[in-house]
Amino acid sequence: MRVSWFFPVGAELLRRPALWSTAVRQLFALAPNKWWRRAPFLPIPDPAYLDFRMQTAYGDSEAGPMPDDVVTYLRWVKVWPK
Repeated sequence: MRVSWFFPVGAELLRRPALWSTAVRQLFALAPNKWWRRAPFLPIPDPAYLDFRMQTAYGDSEAGPMPDDVVTYLRWVKVWPK
Protein backbone atom coordinates (compact mmCIF):
# COMPACT_ATOMS: atom_id res chain seq x y z
CA MET A 1 0.00 0.00 0.00
CA ARG A 2 1.27 3.43 -0.89
CA VAL A 3 1.51 6.13 1.76
CA SER A 4 0.83 9.08 -0.56
CA TRP A 5 -2.57 9.39 1.16
CA PHE A 6 -0.95 10.25 4.49
CA PHE A 7 -0.41 13.96 3.82
CA PRO A 8 -3.90 14.74 2.44
CA VAL A 9 -5.47 12.87 5.35
CA GLY A 10 -3.15 14.59 7.82
CA ALA A 11 -3.96 18.00 6.35
CA GLU A 12 -7.67 17.29 6.66
CA LEU A 13 -7.26 16.23 10.28
CA LEU A 14 -5.23 19.33 11.13
CA ARG A 15 -8.33 21.35 10.34
CA ARG A 16 -10.36 19.34 12.86
CA PRO A 17 -8.76 19.56 16.33
CA ALA A 18 -11.84 17.94 17.87
CA LEU A 19 -10.81 14.67 16.19
CA TRP A 20 -7.12 14.71 17.14
CA SER A 21 -7.46 12.65 20.31
CA THR A 22 -9.75 10.18 18.54
CA ALA A 23 -7.23 9.82 15.71
CA VAL A 24 -4.37 9.14 18.14
CA ARG A 25 -6.47 6.61 20.08
CA GLN A 26 -7.36 4.80 16.87
CA LEU A 27 -3.75 4.79 15.72
CA PHE A 28 -2.76 2.96 18.90
CA ALA A 29 -5.86 0.73 18.82
CA LEU A 30 -5.02 -0.48 15.31
CA ALA A 31 -1.30 -0.94 15.97
CA PRO A 32 -0.10 -4.51 16.41
CA ASN A 33 0.77 -5.75 19.90
CA LYS A 34 4.28 -4.82 21.01
CA TRP A 35 4.72 -2.47 18.04
CA TRP A 36 7.64 -0.79 19.82
CA ARG A 37 9.76 -3.94 19.39
CA ARG A 38 9.72 -3.85 15.58
CA ALA A 39 11.06 -1.32 13.11
CA PRO A 40 9.99 1.34 12.31
CA PHE A 41 9.09 1.51 16.05
CA LEU A 42 5.89 3.43 15.36
CA PRO A 43 2.28 2.51 16.23
CA ILE A 44 1.16 1.95 12.65
CA PRO A 45 -1.37 -0.69 11.61
CA ASP A 46 -0.15 -3.87 9.97
CA PRO A 47 0.27 -3.30 6.20
CA ALA A 48 -1.70 -6.49 5.47
CA TYR A 49 -4.62 -5.13 7.50
CA LEU A 50 -4.49 -1.80 5.65
CA ASP A 51 -4.36 -3.61 2.29
CA PHE A 52 -7.42 -5.65 3.28
CA ARG A 53 -9.34 -2.57 4.41
CA MET A 54 -8.52 -0.67 1.21
CA GLN A 55 -9.52 -3.69 -0.90
CA THR A 56 -12.88 -3.96 0.85
CA ALA A 57 -13.52 -0.21 0.88
CA TYR A 58 -12.28 0.84 -2.55
CA GLY A 59 -11.78 -2.39 -4.50
CA ASP A 60 -8.02 -1.81 -4.71
CA SER A 61 -5.48 -2.75 -2.06
CA GLU A 62 -3.12 -0.09 -3.45
CA ALA A 63 -5.67 2.68 -2.91
CA GLY A 64 -5.40 5.03 0.00
CA PRO A 65 -8.24 6.25 2.18
CA MET A 66 -10.00 9.39 1.07
CA PRO A 67 -9.63 12.22 3.61
CA ASP A 68 -13.40 12.64 3.91
CA ASP A 69 -13.79 8.93 4.61
CA VAL A 70 -11.21 9.09 7.41
CA VAL A 71 -12.98 12.09 8.96
CA THR A 72 -16.33 10.29 8.74
CA TYR A 73 -14.81 7.17 10.34
CA LEU A 74 -13.24 9.16 13.18
CA ARG A 75 -16.50 10.99 13.84
CA TRP A 76 -18.28 7.64 14.01
CA VAL A 77 -15.65 6.24 16.40
CA LYS A 78 -15.92 9.31 18.60
CA VAL A 79 -19.66 8.99 19.12
CA TRP A 80 -19.88 5.20 19.22
CA PRO A 81 -20.57 3.90 22.74
CA LYS A 82 -17.43 2.71 24.45
